[in-house]
Amino acid sequence: MIVQPKIRGYICTTAHPVGCANSVAQQIDFVKKQGPIDGGPKKVLVIGASNGYGLASRIVAAFGCQADTVGVFFERSSENNKRTATAGWYNTVAFEKQAQADGLYAKSFNGDAFSNRIRQDVCQTIKEDLGQVDLVIYSLASPRRQHPETGEISKSVLKPIGAPFQGKSLNLNTLEMEMIALEPASDDEIQQTVAVMGGNDWTLWIESLLADDLLAPGANTVAYSYIGPEVTRLIYRNGTIGRAKDHLEQTAKQLDAKLKVINGHAVVSVNKAIVTQSSSAIPFIPLYFVILTRVMKAMNLEESCVEQMHRLFQSRLFNGNGIIVDEQGIVRMDDYEMREEVQKKVMANWERVNIRNLRELADIEEYNKQFLRLFGFGLDNTDYQEDVRIDLAIPSIKS
Repeated sequence: MIVQPKIRGYICTTAHPVGCANSVAQQIDFVKKQGPIDGGPKKVLVIGASNGYGLASRIVAAFGCQADTVGVFFERSSENNKRTATAGWYNTVAFEKQAQADGLYAKSFNGDAFSNRIRQDVCQTIKEDLGQVDLVIYSLASPRRQHPETGEISKSVLKPIGAPFQGKSLNLNTLEMEMIALEPASDDEIQQTVAVMGGNDWTLWIESLLADDLLAPGANTVAYSYIGPEVTRLIYRNGTIGRAKDHLEQTAKQLDAKLKVINGHAVVSVNKAIVTQSSSAIPFIPLYFVILTRVMKAMNLEESCVEQMHRLFQSRLFNGNGIIVDEQGIVRMDDYEMREEVQKKVMANWERVNIRNLRELADIEEYNKQFLRLFGFGLDNTDYQEDVRIDLAIPSIKS
């Protein structure tokens, strides 16, 4: 099949298997060129392992630390060779093939990470194959969650709390500036968002691993989060998503206390803003991102997912001096983004930007490039006129 991007609104409905493989190969090549990470983990569980920071973390663990890895995600395989699999599926195919070529253990689980069944299957596999893990990365992103005990379904929303919010945004389809108004969330919407994006599921994973003695002495767990700038604070950090992030950070403190029995630690890492399929549909965020990218590239501070995760592992988690956190106990990987000189320029451009100067103040081209790369498109070393197989199997998953 000749695969081309098919974009509907903020969603790309196709993924290119060779492009995804080449993208993963580039990330692996970057990590290998940095050399080994001394003192890094050797047996790693990544929950949310097929895209973005989760995939990058698995790559750094495997090819920077020579770690055996277990990955959990929810992706779609190709259906009867009629449509492509999701990008995360192809990413994992490429990751596992390279891990196997390098003699590294790699096992993946495709299913609902919120469910008891997947958690139990993963724990059983760790017990049988690895014995214990010494690092657990929690990088799960989902718009909904079914509670594993009650069956109750919660859905997250992006809304302000307490009062309506209005602000300018960028329509990425039309490249038009527009004003967006959002009504405040109800108490139920706040609670549902916390149930999906807070620390409840992270807790269940760590408690299950502890109960089954699957965490090695000194094991650490890290959950990924985002804070963002002042300009998005009312809608993001002070809104429903921020309430969930507060819960996640409180959960880290609770889990850190529980992990004292194995001399382990639990922390939240606040990472830089990146392009994801879900963030493209969030009001205000794309406009902030394209302005931020222009500024950070000009200041030579821009980092890809894998570059940032390599820095996280090497300088913050496994540096020989313990985990480096701020005064709130949080790992701040958004430190480049939140530098005073960066945010000052971003805010100045945010105030100035309009449809006439958009391309001068914002990097639309870079945004589009990164969005397409999420699905394996737009890579220079990929022939998009080539007839390619789309029915690829993940080696460790039995169909």
